[in-house]
Amino acid sequence: MFGKNGVYEYLKQKKNKMHMTLIDPDEQDVETSMEISKKSFEYGTDAIMIGGSWGDIYNDKLEQTILKIKEATNNCLPIILFPNSAQGLSKNADAVFFMSLFNSRLPQYIINEPAKGALIIKKYGIETLPMAYLVIRSNSSAVGNWVADVKPIPENKPELTVSYSLTAKYFGMKMVYLETGSGAMSTVQNNMISETKKMIGDDMFLIVGGGIRDGKTAKEKIDAGADIIVTGTIAEKNCDKLEEIIRMIKQ
Repeated sequence: MFGKNGVYEYLKQKKNKMHMTLIDPDEQDVETSMEISKKSFEYGTDAIMIGGSWGDIYNDKLEQTILKIKEATNNCLPIILFPNSAQGLSKNADAVFFMSLFNSRLPQYIINEPAKGALIIKKYGIETLPMAYLVIRSNSSAVGNWVADVKPIPENKPELTVSYSLTAKYFGMKMVYLETGSGAMSTVQNNMISETKKMIGDDMFLIVGGGIRDGKTAKEKIDAGADIIVTGTIAEKNCDKLEEIIRMIKQ
């Protein structure tokens, strides 16, 4: 369904703001991932992101999860990989966020893992969505932050996300992802979102995730300038809230 550059064009052609559901195969069994994806599809999510903090160690499970998600969504939604490492790649996915974790202290997550994955991506023919990934300071103790040795951007320093995001734009990246971390109680500040979006313009997608647990918060982020809202934890724990979030974004 999604050929070369098909996922990017699919996203570009969307007239509304968008929602993506994040599935972590390290945290959920295959059947649970399938059920979450099915409900998300019914509620109107625009894509399924799939990736885990530990680098998707169990690759067979990753493959099974992707195939089951495609079945649950009638193969109508793009499956976008959100890999922690080159291990998290699959030929069955429609696209991959080819990303650099700009504020990691480790070269591994800034450039080495993307370099390790590049030949695999070429071999599999997976569409790439070049993206800068930025972690914003919060009270989250997300495993990914610990593994990648992140230096979080202070929540009151929007000038830093603006600078990093412009760097991504000048590198030719198509997306910037601002996140406070899995299970975070706090969200990316609205002024940080608005300042960043104002500077990068409409030719880049601004993705925002972390701590978004209700429709009101999702709408605040959309109104501030986010193009795409990502939710993961709430999809696992409260389907009613997930439906509310997607409905508010679509409004």
